[in-house]
Amino acid sequence: MAKAPKRDPKREALARDGVLNPHPEAVRDTLFAGNPFFDAKDLIQVRYEMVRRHRVDGVAISTIAANFGVSRPTFYKALRALQQTGLPGLLPSQRGPKGGHKVSAEVAAFVVDLKAARPKLTTSQCLDAIETRFGIKVHRRSLERALARKKKRINPD
Repeated sequence: MAKAPKRDPKREALARDGVLNPHPEAVRDTLFAGNPFFDAKDLIQVRYEMVRRHRVDGVAISTIAANFGVSRPTFYKALRALQQTGLPGLLPSQRGPKGGHKVSAEVAAFVVDLKAARPKLTTSQCLDAIETRFGIKVHRRSLERALARKKKRINPD
């Protein structure tokens, strides 16, 4: 019978916090190869060391990119982030849209007023009214989320 894989609490914590390096095998820098203190799975440590190796040790950027398994633009992004905001700048940022972009405050207020005037109005009818009034198609869940956020701001528990 096969043994269960050994639990790695540090790896689990890094993954939970969103800082697990997706490609630790790409890090071939000598510091990470020969010293147990350096952990290629720790994305923040990798990014910091990448910038430090260039700024303090004077290693060329092309060498850094090859040794750390990143592109040159990725290196420059980490360098700029560290210079502008310090270590928190090395944290991965949220990808994709940061919030609802079609359901503006104006659209949400329109729907709230519409529902106040006609309480039996369905979500589908609201979506049709939005399309007619604003000329945009909004997904049902986007509208529901926006209304829930608006309700939460108005009635915080």
